[in-house]
Formats: sequence, C-alpha cells, structure tokens
Amino acid sequence: MNRHNDPNPFDEEQQDEVNPFSNKGNAPSSKSHIPGLSSIPLSFGQKNDATVDIPLDTMGESKDRAKELASWEADLKRKEKEIKRREDAVSGAVLPSDDKNWPPFFPIIHHDIANEIPAPAQRLQYLAFASWLGIILCLVFNVLAVAIAWIRGEGVKIFFLAIIYALMGCPLSYLLWYRPLYRGMKTDSAFNFGWFFLFYMLHIGFCIFAAIAPPIIFNGKSFTGILAAVDLFSEVLVGVFYLIGFAFFCLEILLSLWVLQVRFDFLYSANIVDKLHESLRLLQGPPVNLQTQVSHLVDWKLRILVEK
Repeated sequence: MNRHNDPNPFDEEQQDEVNPFSNKGNAPSSKSHIPGLSSIPLSFGQKNDATVDIPLDTMGESKDRAKELASWEADLKRKEKEIKRREDAVSGAVLPSDDKNWPPFFPIIHHDIANEIPAPAQRLQYLAFASWLGIILCLVFNVLAVAIAWIRGEGVKIFFLAIIYALMGCPLSYLLWYRPLYRGMKTDSAFNFGWFFLFYMLHIGFCIFAAIAPPIIFNGKSFTGILAAVDLFSEVLVGVFYLIGFAFFCLEILLSLWVLQVRFDFLYSANIVDKLHESLRLLQGPPVNLQTQVSHLVDWKLRILVEK
C-alpha cells in the first residue's frame, strides 16, 4: 500500500491549516452563509461593551409599524377633538327663546321682529304691528270718549259696552290675526297666512262699523263713529272727542288696507321670484354671465316690489 501521500498528523504546517482555534484568520467561506447583520453596542458601563447583531430587515419593519401606529393615534386624537368640539357646540348653542319681552316695562308677549322675521318681510311685519297698536289706541280712546259721554248724561250702559270692546278687542286682535301673521312670517306657514287673512278682513269690517257707528246698539253711542258724533254734537266736548275717535278709526282702516296691499305685493313678488328661478333651472347650461344677470334682475324686481 502506498502511504506516501498520507498527511502527517504531526506536521505543524498541516495542523495550522485545520486548527479551528488558530488566530491567523477566519476561513473565507465562513462569511458566505451569514446574513447581513447590524451590530449595535449595548452599554453596561464598561469599557469593552459587547455587541448584539440585529437583522436590518426586522428594524425596518418595526420602524414602519411604529410610524403607522403613530399616524393612527394622531387620527384618533383628531377625531376625538372634533367630536368634543361638536358636543360643546351643541351643548352651548343658544336656542331661540319665546320669553316674554314686550312691552319692556311689563312683558306679556314675545316680540322680536329684527331677529326672527326675514329681512324682506320685516317692513310688512312692522306695518302689521303698527296696525295692531292702532286698534288698541282706537279702543282705549273709545273708552275715554264714551266715559265723557256717560258723565254728560248719556247713560252708563254705553260705558260698559266700550270697556267690553276694549277688553275683548285688544287680546283677540293679537291672538286672531297679529300672532298668526308673525308666526307665518317666521316659519313661512300657509295655514297661518290663511288664518291671518280671514280674521284681518273681519278686523277691517269691525273698524268700518265702529267708524260709522250705526244706531243699532244704544243708538251707536258705544262707538265713536261719525253718526254718533253728529248726534252728540249738542255737547261740544263730547262731539269733539267722538270726532277724534272717528278720525282714529279712519286712520286704522287706511293702515289696515295698506297692510293688505303690501302683503299682496309681497306674495306677488315671491311668485315672480319662484317663476324666474324655475325658468333658470329649465335652462340647459346657460353661460355664467347670463345666470348672474338674471339673478340680479330677480333681486332688483323683488327690492322694488317690497319697497313700494
């Protein structure tokens, strides 16, 4: 057997080649099987700190997850702040109040035209308010004039009738036609508008009857009308007061007719605006300038009709 090629186990050169504990260097093939690692020193307060190898892929994934979690947390905090803001806005919102605020010295009704009635309808509402105050003035002055006639010997019955007219007319005028108009303007209710027209026509009829004062009930002397004034003109003071009362009722009739005219003009202008807007919707893609001009025309026409 040929043993010349067998390695000598005691040969120092061969022992260095296979010695695993040799300090001359590492085998070149040892690095090919180890993945890329990142060495991070772990400090424990010593000079020669040990190093720990952490895979770079794991570090990248953890950073991405951390960023994603941070974005989710920021989104949740933003939504929480938005919900909190809305809750605070709802809880702190000032709801419209129906507290009694008129008249200021002794509030008995709620009345706030400037804040509750739309701007185009405020003029009409102020006229109706003046009409309601006008009928109150007429009825109160009617009591005063009839009281003077009673003192001059015309009897106490006409004075009690005048008081009944005032005690019933003032609250009924508010409940039957002024408040429905106020609510109709505030909520755009057709039912309230219809109720207002019905009883406002009765109101005008009552004013015409009081201004004439036909001799039906106690010769008509319970109203300061023209016929009663002529009949009582033998007493100059009584006749003068009755004539003033007749003038008040005439002014109330004119003011009431004016309110009706403004109301009809307001309805007419509203119908015109609705028709113009409907025609604008029917146009198939008109130019922007044409839409702007038609809108300005609508606003101009509405302003003219309301300010009549």
